[in-house]
Amino acid sequence: MFSTFRLLPTATATAILVALAGCVSTPTASNTESTASPTATATPVATSEHSMNHGGKGVININTALLSDLDKIEAKLGVPALSNKIQASRPYGKVEELVSKNVITQPQFDQIKDMVTIQDVVLTGEAKDVDFMTKMGLMKGHLFVAKELLDQSKPDQAEPHIGHPVEEIYADVEDQLNERKIPEFKTTLIKLQDLVKAGAKDPAQVNAEFTASMQAVDGSIAAVSEAQRKDPKFVLQVINGLLDTANSEYGAAVAGGKISAIIEYQDSRGFVMYAEMLYKDIASQVAKTSPETDKSIVASMTELKKNWPTAIAPAAPVKTTEQITKLIKTIETDSQKVLKPAS
Repeated sequence: MFSTFRLLPTATATAILVALAGCVSTPTASNTESTASPTATATPVATSEHSMNHGGKGVININTALLSDLDKIEAKLGVPALSNKIQASRPYGKVEELVSKNVITQPQFDQIKDMVTIQDVVLTGEAKDVDFMTKMGLMKGHLFVAKELLDQSKPDQAEPHIGHPVEEIYADVEDQLNERKIPEFKTTLIKLQDLVKAGAKDPAQVNAEFTASMQAVDGSIAAVSEAQRKDPKFVLQVINGLLDTANSEYGAAVAGGKISAIIEYQDSRGFVMYAEMLYKDIASQVAKTSPETDKSIVASMTELKKNWPTAIAPAAPVKTTEQITKLIKTIETDSQKVLKPAS
């Protein structure tokens, strides 16, 4: 059973990756353009709110993507630690350099070539808000798991889940934080990280910094309009993004029928936890207009979270990666009935 602590009246939208229903980014230049130099900077491609699916169906910029996005490639190919290898081999002048730099083989590249690009995608409109909320939700998911591990006196396991928000996600959303005039809180996250790195010797101080960090994330989420944060169509996009990322992380966690990457197992737990919280906020609205859809989503979510009985990974996976993918795809399919109701 997931822990019940909840540090925010979840204003809904996560901050973590979000399926903008049915749309895919459409860069104007080929993803595999061979004329780019190894140090070339791709021209940003402006996209409308309907041009990119953050539920995992948009292309992944291998030069700038978060590890959680690169984990989608890792999960697709089933290669342990591939996301770190992709990151370590940056920059790429063209996507084929994944092969020439010996990151993956040509047959592997052929499987994922439609997933990758070196072009930046500039989101606008609702897509930009969904992306922002999703990434902030990823922060919350990491912090949720970190708190669970701290409460179990496991600061060594908690530290990576504090490190990801400050070392990776914050940099990715910093421009948006500035645009939205959200006060800087990287310093707050670093204070918490430093305390945990030092062994979390003063629980009261750690708790105070954790609370400050979570309040800062919640304050950032509140910068998105209340109307969006209460709109099931908006929130479901965020939920789909979080679950898509959880699916990728879990795929990267399991190898050979065993949980071989504990951090990814814990990441996916945190993202599912927050996705469920978000759904509870809109469940009554969904039930009012689509009772059968609500019932199906709740049933799938209940079954899904059984896979993560505790923050400490079980000796063997509760469910296979295929079973988790099926449940998440079912939730996504059900959510489409709300996002795109039949005319």
